[in-house]
Amino acid sequence: MLTMQELKFRQLFGIYSIVRLVRDASIPDWAMRGQFVSITRAVDELSIVCQTENVPKEIDPGPRWICLKLEGPFPFSQTGVLLSFIQPLSSNSVPIFAISTYYTDYVLVQEDYAGLAVATLQKAGHEFLGIQTI
Repeated sequence: MLTMQELKFRQLFGIYSIVRLVRDASIPDWAMRGQFVSITRAVDELSIVCQTENVPKEIDPGPRWICLKLEGPFPFSQTGVLLSFIQPLSSNSVPIFAISTYYTDYVLVQEDYAGLAVATLQKAGHEFLGIQTI
């Protein structure tokens, strides 16, 4: 049985968008600005996560998201980190988009669910460290 972990997390400043471009698109300059950017190329698409303010007006930015950063780093041998964080959100029907990096995990939550997400995570024993401005 998996033991749920109590984690520390903070919210990154700003509002984020998740944009899908065609698979062979070049990585646009606008996608590279901001404190948090994730670019993933797969066989079917080029996905970009960046601050909404950077998305050009001719591109639909889709829903607005906040970005929660888990305080890592977490060793690769540590299991259940992301599950401990997203399980309470899933149980409360909070839509998420998860991104893992070498050191930590980021969970984007639709802006409309931001208050519910933070309250749910705190109720589950996770510690909210506030908003990271830089």
